[in-house]
Amino acid sequence: MLTRYNLDPSSLTRRVAVSAPTTCDLDQSLTNASLRGVEAKGFLFAEGDPVSHVYRVETGAIALFKVLADGRRQVLGFAYPGDLIGLGIAEVHAMNAQAVKPTRVRCLSVKSVRQLASRDPTLSMRLYEALARELAATRDLMFTTGHRSAVERVASFLMACSRRNRASGNDPTAFELLMARADIGDLLGLTIETVSRTLTRLRHIGLIALPSFNDVRILAIEELEKLAAGDPNLRQRVSTCETNGCATTPFQPQSE
Repeated sequence: MLTRYNLDPSSLTRRVAVSAPTTCDLDQSLTNASLRGVEAKGFLFAEGDPVSHVYRVETGAIALFKVLADGRRQVLGFAYPGDLIGLGIAEVHAMNAQAVKPTRVRCLSVKSVRQLASRDPTLSMRLYEALARELAATRDLMFTTGHRSAVERVASFLMACSRRNRASGNDPTAFELLMARADIGDLLGLTIETVSRTLTRLRHIGLIALPSFNDVRILAIEELEKLAAGDPNLRQRVSTCETNGCATTPFQPQSE
C-alpha cells in the first residue's frame, strides 16, 4: 500500500499527513536503510510477492497497479519522493509496483517498522490513520473513474498534482508529469488518445500551458478546480472546443 507523510489526503495521488515528531525514528531508520535502484519499467515488487519491506521513494516515481482478467491495467496511484509503499497487514502484495522512470528507494524491513510502531503508540495511530486516508483516496478514485467525464478526470488529476506541489512548498501552478500519458490514462480509466486530446483542449481554451511534453503550467487554477468539481458551464466550453478553433490565450471567465 502507498502512504505519504506530508501531502494533502484528498487527491487521486493518495496524500497522507504525519507530523514530524511521530515519524522521527522511522525517518531516521529509513535514512540509514539500504538504497535500491529500479530502472524505468522495472518492478519493485509484483502482485503476490511476499511482503518483506516498506519502501520510501527517494527519486523518480512508482506506479501501483493491478492487471485485470482481460489483460487491462488499472493504475491505483503513483508514489513520489517521500512516499512510503508497503504498509499494511497483508502477507503478500495485492498490487504491482513498477517504476515509471529510473527510481531509487530506501528499503526497511517490515519487522523493523512494526518494532518502531510498538514502541511509539502515537506513530502506530498515525500509520493507522494513513491507511484509513488511503482507503478514502481509493474511494475517491472509484468515484472519479465511475461518474466524472474525461475532462473532469484530467482536471482532477492536474489539481491533485498542483496540491501535491503546494504541500511540498513548490509552485502549485507549475510541475512536471513524471509518468507517461498511458499511465495517466490507466489511472483515470481513459485511453492515451483521450488523455492527450483533453490536455490539448485544456491548453487551447487557456486553462493550462504545456511548455514541453511533460511540463504543465496552470494558467487559471480557480477555473481548473471548478472544472474538476463538475462546473457544467466550463465542461461545456471544453467539450465544444475544437483544437483548430480555440485561441491559445489566458482563460477569460464568462460574464454572468
